Amino acid sequence: MVKVAILGYGNIGSGVVEVLRRNKEHVTKRAGKEIEVVCVLDKREFPGDFMENKVVHTIDKIINNPEIDIVVETMGGTTPAYEYVKASLEAGKHVVTSNKELVAKHGAELLELAKNKNINFLFEASVGGGIPIIRPLNQSVTSDEIYEITGILNGTTNYMLTKMEKEGTSFHTVLKEAQQKGYAEQNPEADVEGYDACRKIAILSSLAFGCQVDYNDIYTEGITNISDTDMEYAKKLGLTIKLFGTSKKVDNKVYAMVSPVMVGDEHPLKNVNDVMNGILVRGDVIGDLMFYGAGAGKLPTASAVVADIIDEVKHLDRNITIQWSKNKLKLGDFKNSKKQFFVRVAGNVDERKNEMEKLFGVEHLVTIGKEDEFGFITCLLSEGEFEEKAKHCDGMITRIRLTQ
Repeated sequence: MVKVAILGYGNIGSGVVEVLRRNKEHVTKRAGKEIEVVCVLDKREFPGDFMENKVVHTIDKIINNPEIDIVVETMGGTTPAYEYVKASLEAGKHVVTSNKELVAKHGAELLELAKNKNINFLFEASVGGGIPIIRPLNQSVTSDEIYEITGILNGTTNYMLTKMEKEGTSFHTVLKEAQQKGYAEQNPEADVEGYDACRKIAILSSLAFGCQVDYNDIYTEGITNISDTDMEYAKKLGLTIKLFGTSKKVDNKVYAMVSPVMVGDEHPLKNVNDVMNGILVRGDVIGDLMFYGAGAGKLPTASAVVADIIDEVKHLDRNITIQWSKNKLKLGDFKNSKKQFFVRVAGNVDERKNEMEKLFGVEHLVTIGKEDEFGFITCLLSEGEFEEKAKHCDGMITRIRLTQ
């Protein structure tokens, strides 16, 4: 029997217990050994819960228990999660985590520690919830040189943008609805400002390119400035607006960014809607791979955690190699990356279209029946070029990038 301790008995932690209990026979068959959760660490008590007599309140009771083989961290954040996970690894215990912030910030260090101890640190659930993406990157596409990973990595913002597109509602109306349904936190900043997606694309980039990609180095822009009017223009153009996290290798430079983008029918991620996530991986030999599924939620995420537990049970006596060096990958300056932009400007289209043509090189003009504004798509420009030109454009209302 393999004994497991869970750090944090909240939504995901309790989901892990539920999956292990509900699918006990299947899990045992897959793992080759029976798995038992012997304790959960939490500040709270859980009277009436299945685990009420197995709650502990100090990490020492887990670290100092030689019978515990695997520690599952589902606390979130880095304090005290980092301290607890590091102590668990140093004590020779395998660790599974769903904590994207912890992995993005300390993943390379914790992987190295696990390797030195001949144990494992696995984190499938840290990106994409129940979507298997970490394991395929590490095991299934290792013969390929990956040159792009692009994903809809946040279910909350994808739900909001889908509602705005389909119902024509405003950002603030949809945000309130998302909060009422439990999709968005009362403080939704991490989702709507793009920070959650940023940490996830940092993890995927680090795995794809083998070196540490710091999320603080990734240009990040959320959806707070996207309006129902922007959606109306997108619909007129036959496009839709998504929040993408993208990491792309061009001429031996890796460019990473999180931002809203306008997407056409030809893009594989266009029809990933509501709270679902989708991740596109492009390799030089294998071509395009698509990963699609529930990017969040108690049971989908818990399922990914349990998959990692099973993997660790199978590898109790050896380390699973994951290529992620602590050496920092210097990202290319995003201002050098090229793309087209959709721009909305104030004014009459007939009076200002020549001005916009001279400034940006207009490829397509679009109106939606408003006399005091219009929109257009620029020619291909670098981020830096667009930024300079925008300084000379009076009355710019918004700009949204287009995917290539």
